[in-house]
Amino acid sequence: MDSKQIRPFLEIVICSVALLMLFSCKPNLTIKESFFSKSLVPGKFILPAEEGWWNWGMSPIYDENGKLHVFMSTIPNKGRWIKDSKIVHFTADKPEGPYQFIDTTFSSKSSTYHNPQVSKVGDTYVMVYLVKERTTPRLAQQIGIATTKSLDEPWIESPHNPIIKASGKMNGANIIHASNPTFLVDENGKYRIYYKSVTDNHKDFREISLAIGDNLEGPYENYQENPLISYADMDLDIEDPYAFYYKGMYYLIVEDRMNVKSALEGNPKTLGKKELGGKRPGLIYKSKDGIHWDRPEIGYNTNSHYFNHELARSERPNILWENGKPAYLFLACHDEDPTAGYFLKIENWK
Repeated sequence: MDSKQIRPFLEIVICSVALLMLFSCKPNLTIKESFFSKSLVPGKFILPAEEGWWNWGMSPIYDENGKLHVFMSTIPNKGRWIKDSKIVHFTADKPEGPYQFIDTTFSSKSSTYHNPQVSKVGDTYVMVYLVKERTTPRLAQQIGIATTKSLDEPWIESPHNPIIKASGKMNGANIIHASNPTFLVDENGKYRIYYKSVTDNHKDFREISLAIGDNLEGPYENYQENPLISYADMDLDIEDPYAFYYKGMYYLIVEDRMNVKSALEGNPKTLGKKELGGKRPGLIYKSKDGIHWDRPEIGYNTNSHYFNHELARSERPNILWENGKPAYLFLACHDEDPTAGYFLKIENWK
């Protein structure tokens, strides 16, 4: 090969190497399926509503005798959850049921009680929930907390309720909404409530915020750098957080109601009206401190993935724990049948 032939050949080689380096440096933005999601095995739909009512969401917990208790919202068909929801209590010997109605935990003519989440701290059971006065604007939702020593006894609401109010400041903005709480005890023994927040800076978009307390029943103070997770700058949001601390890590499972997954993958936003509500996979986040969260992965898939049903809304993730380990994931679902939702068994997740 003479000198006239070598130069074009080298140019081709250099260009090829440059292109190879360019494409090899392009980041892979794909949101991966988490090991948690891969561990989920289909269970069944449970807890059909009484005639004239519909059930929503399930917070499951075992008592000290191994009895399964589920607390959930129920709403009259002729009413609206924003005004007419109440929290009811069922028991069973196993997740598959059958379930027995026990009592109405919280109900009021002046307020709606909705979306409970139940935990246990030492010998005390803890319930956090959404509460809203019937006559206030839709966004004026707040958060309450109640405790009991036995799931067979009445719950006692905190004298500090609402422990997280639809008021106050957050990063210079006014808080106008606080709802859908989830509770845990952190590695320092403090009590944390993660929740869905809305401010007057981003009225159309939900963000994930945190309040911390030294005492179980409160008061709770908003974390000064709230919100912890926000996609409002992308005109998107997430909601329905379920937070837990496990093997030295914090986790947060959420409903991806506006397709944050696609946006994070670099795909352009869909033009026109967004399809809201959990008709897409949920996300799971991980964190060492519960403040700064890693890039999410897929946390769970849709009802059609697990049951080959027509796509419906899968929301309100809650975990049933057995012997200190996550055993089942419960999800609310608006499906063709009148159940509260379904559960998935968690197998071999470490």
